[in-house]
Amino acid sequence: MLRYAVVFFIIAIIAAVLGFGGIAAGAAGIAKILFIVFLVLAVASLIGGALRK
Repeated sequence: MLRYAVVFFIIAIIAAVLGFGGIAAGAAGIAKILFIVFLVLAVASLIGGALRK
């Protein structure tokens, strides 16, 4: 999931450099959502692993 967030972030950067503001904003929004989902799942995994021990 983190890989997809990075890919969308790179797409957003390239689109912003080329002047496609709408596409850049959309890709940045998707990257932000995927990164937040990744963080939530990572924290849940860490807590779950700590509770099992």
